[in-house]
Amino acid sequence: MPIVGVISDTHGLLRPEALVPLQGADHIIHAGDIGAAEIVPQLEAIAPVTAIRGNVDKAAWTRAFPETVTVELFGKRFFVIHDRGDLVIDPATAGYDAVISGHSHKPGLETRDGVLYLNPGSAGRRRFKLPVTVATVLVDGEAVTATIHDIG
Repeated sequence: MPIVGVISDTHGLLRPEALVPLQGADHIIHAGDIGAAEIVPQLEAIAPVTAIRGNVDKAAWTRAFPETVTVELFGKRFFVIHDRGDLVIDPATAGYDAVISGHSHKPGLETRDGVLYLNPGSAGRRRFKLPVTVATVLVDGEAVTATIHDIG
Protein backbone atom coordinates (compact mmCIF):
# COMPACT_ATOMS: atom_id res chain seq x y z
CA MET A 1 0.00 0.00 0.00
CA PRO A 2 1.41 3.38 -0.99
CA ILE A 3 2.32 5.90 1.70
CA VAL A 4 2.36 9.68 1.29
CA GLY A 5 4.46 11.57 3.82
CA VAL A 6 3.08 14.99 4.74
CA ILE A 7 5.09 17.79 6.34
CA SER A 8 4.60 21.51 6.77
CA ASP A 9 5.97 24.61 8.44
CA THR A 10 9.58 23.52 8.66
CA HIS A 11 10.66 27.19 8.67
CA GLY A 12 14.17 26.23 7.63
CA LEU A 13 14.57 23.41 10.17
CA LEU A 14 14.32 19.79 9.09
CA ARG A 15 14.63 17.82 12.30
CA PRO A 16 16.12 14.31 12.04
CA GLU A 17 13.10 13.12 14.05
CA ALA A 18 10.82 14.37 11.24
CA LEU A 19 12.52 12.09 8.75
CA VAL A 20 11.80 8.90 10.70
CA PRO A 21 8.03 8.65 9.95
CA LEU A 22 8.71 9.76 6.36
CA GLN A 23 11.10 6.85 5.69
CA GLY A 24 9.40 4.41 3.36
CA ALA A 25 7.08 7.05 1.91
CA ASP A 26 6.42 6.69 -1.80
CA HIS A 27 5.86 10.45 -2.14
CA ILE A 28 6.16 13.46 0.19
CA ILE A 29 3.99 16.59 0.25
CA HIS A 30 5.33 19.77 1.88
CA ALA A 31 2.45 22.17 2.60
CA GLY A 32 4.47 25.37 2.73
CA ASP A 33 6.59 27.61 4.93
CA ILE A 34 9.61 25.65 3.76
CA GLY A 35 11.98 28.34 4.99
CA ALA A 36 15.30 27.20 3.48
CA ALA A 37 16.34 26.06 0.01
CA GLU A 38 17.95 22.84 1.29
CA ILE A 39 14.77 21.40 2.86
CA VAL A 40 13.13 20.04 -0.31
CA PRO A 41 16.33 18.38 -1.62
CA GLN A 42 16.74 16.66 1.76
CA LEU A 43 13.19 15.32 1.50
CA GLU A 44 13.83 14.26 -2.11
CA ALA A 45 16.54 11.95 -0.79
CA ILE A 46 13.66 9.92 0.67
CA ALA A 47 10.99 10.16 -2.07
CA PRO A 48 9.69 12.45 -4.83
CA VAL A 49 8.35 15.70 -3.36
CA THR A 50 5.45 17.98 -4.20
CA ALA A 51 5.87 21.29 -2.36
CA ILE A 52 4.14 24.65 -2.26
CA ARG A 53 5.26 27.93 -0.80
CA GLY A 54 3.74 29.43 2.32
CA ASN A 55 3.39 32.95 3.62
CA VAL A 56 6.99 33.09 4.92
CA ASP A 57 8.48 31.77 1.68
CA LYS A 58 9.51 35.11 0.12
CA ALA A 59 13.07 34.44 -1.08
CA ALA A 60 13.79 34.18 -4.81
CA TRP A 61 14.28 30.39 -4.68
CA THR A 62 10.67 29.92 -3.49
CA ARG A 63 9.28 31.18 -6.81
CA ALA A 64 9.85 27.65 -8.12
CA PHE A 65 6.98 26.49 -5.91
CA PRO A 66 3.30 27.30 -6.56
CA GLU A 67 0.94 28.69 -3.92
CA THR A 68 -1.42 25.73 -4.42
CA VAL A 69 -1.19 22.51 -6.36
CA THR A 70 -3.29 19.53 -7.33
CA VAL A 71 -1.38 16.28 -7.29
CA GLU A 72 -2.70 12.87 -8.29
CA LEU A 73 -1.04 10.06 -6.37
CA PHE A 74 -1.91 6.38 -6.41
CA GLY A 75 -5.34 7.04 -7.93
CA LYS A 76 -6.26 9.81 -5.46
CA ARG A 77 -6.49 13.59 -5.94
CA PHE A 78 -4.84 15.81 -3.33
CA PHE A 79 -5.31 19.59 -3.17
CA VAL A 80 -2.43 21.29 -1.35
CA ILE A 81 -2.84 24.81 0.08
CA HIS A 82 -0.85 26.44 2.86
CA ASP A 83 -3.70 28.17 4.72
CA ARG A 84 -6.96 26.21 4.70
CA GLY A 85 -8.73 29.50 5.42
CA ASP A 86 -7.86 30.55 1.86
CA LEU A 87 -9.70 27.57 0.34
CA VAL A 88 -12.19 28.91 -2.23
CA ILE A 89 -13.29 25.66 -3.84
CA ASP A 90 -15.58 22.91 -2.62
CA PRO A 91 -13.19 19.95 -2.60
CA ALA A 92 -15.99 17.35 -2.62
CA THR A 93 -17.66 18.90 -5.65
CA ALA A 94 -14.30 19.31 -7.37
CA GLY A 95 -13.55 15.59 -6.93
CA TYR A 96 -10.72 15.77 -4.42
CA ASP A 97 -9.99 12.93 -2.04
CA ALA A 98 -7.89 15.02 0.34
CA VAL A 99 -7.00 18.61 1.21
CA ILE A 100 -3.55 19.08 2.70
CA SER A 101 -2.78 22.35 4.50
CA GLY A 102 -0.42 23.82 7.07
CA HIS A 103 -0.01 27.38 8.41
CA SER A 104 -1.68 27.06 11.82
CA HIS A 105 1.03 24.78 13.25
CA LYS A 106 -1.84 22.84 14.82
CA PRO A 107 -2.17 19.25 13.64
CA GLY A 108 -5.66 18.42 12.49
CA LEU A 109 -7.46 15.54 10.88
CA GLU A 110 -11.10 15.27 9.83
CA THR A 111 -13.22 13.82 7.07
CA ARG A 112 -16.11 15.85 5.72
CA ASP A 113 -18.29 15.00 2.71
CA GLY A 114 -15.94 12.13 1.92
CA VAL A 115 -12.87 14.41 1.78
CA LEU A 116 -9.91 14.00 4.15
CA TYR A 117 -8.71 17.33 5.57
CA LEU A 118 -5.20 17.01 6.98
CA ASN A 119 -2.92 19.53 8.61
CA PRO A 120 0.28 17.72 9.61
CA GLY A 121 1.13 20.48 12.09
CA SER A 122 4.57 22.03 12.29
CA ALA A 123 7.75 20.04 11.89
CA GLY A 124 10.02 23.05 12.48
CA ARG A 125 10.67 25.07 15.59
CA ARG A 126 8.15 24.61 18.39
CA ARG A 127 5.55 27.35 18.50
CA PHE A 128 3.91 28.13 21.82
CA LYS A 129 2.96 24.78 23.40
CA LEU A 130 1.92 23.11 20.15
CA PRO A 131 3.34 19.65 19.38
CA VAL A 132 5.97 19.09 16.71
CA THR A 133 4.41 16.73 14.17
CA VAL A 134 4.38 15.23 10.69
CA ALA A 135 1.81 12.94 9.08
CA THR A 136 1.52 9.95 6.82
CA VAL A 137 -1.35 9.05 4.52
CA LEU A 138 -2.00 5.45 3.58
CA VAL A 139 -3.77 4.79 0.28
CA ASP A 140 -5.48 1.41 0.43
CA GLY A 141 -7.71 0.94 -2.59
CA GLU A 142 -10.56 3.39 -2.11
CA ALA A 143 -9.57 4.25 1.46
CA VAL A 144 -7.35 7.21 2.34
CA THR A 145 -6.37 7.24 6.00
CA ALA A 146 -4.00 9.55 7.83
CA THR A 147 -1.89 9.31 10.96
CA ILE A 148 -0.31 12.25 12.76
CA HIS A 149 3.08 11.48 14.31
CA ASP A 150 4.32 13.47 17.31
CA ILE A 151 8.07 13.88 16.81
CA GLY A 152 8.74 16.39 19.57
